[in-house]
Amino acid sequence: MKTKNIIVEKSFEFALSIIQPYKDLVNNKEFIISKQLLKSWTSIWANVNEVTAAQSKKNFIAKMSIASKEARETLYWLNLLEKSSLIKLDSKYLIDIEEIIKIITSITKTASKNIIKH
Repeated sequence: MKTKNIIVEKSFEFALSIIQPYKDLVNNKEFIISKQLLKSWTSIWANVNEVTAAQSKKNFIAKMSIASKEARETLYWLNLLEKSSLIKLDSKYLIDIEEIIKIITSITKTASKNIIKH
């Protein structure tokens, strides 16, 4: 039986949920922000998912660090959208991405500490 991987699940669910704001932006002919948001949010899950097949601890940390950077960029774009009122943005997106950032940060810090110990 395969155990659940919380960050993989959360980042995938987030990627699915944010498709609607992306569509709303495209429908409003906002192509630059929509593309940036699309790139950063899909990269979170892609990197988190790749971590499940990491070849080493260093590779694991590197992929998680990229996921962290992409999550922070996604937070930036979501904050920009919220403040600009280009589209109606549900506050759950900001709550979700902040939770994902906290989880990824915790995982990365723990992995980094463990690599130093060995």
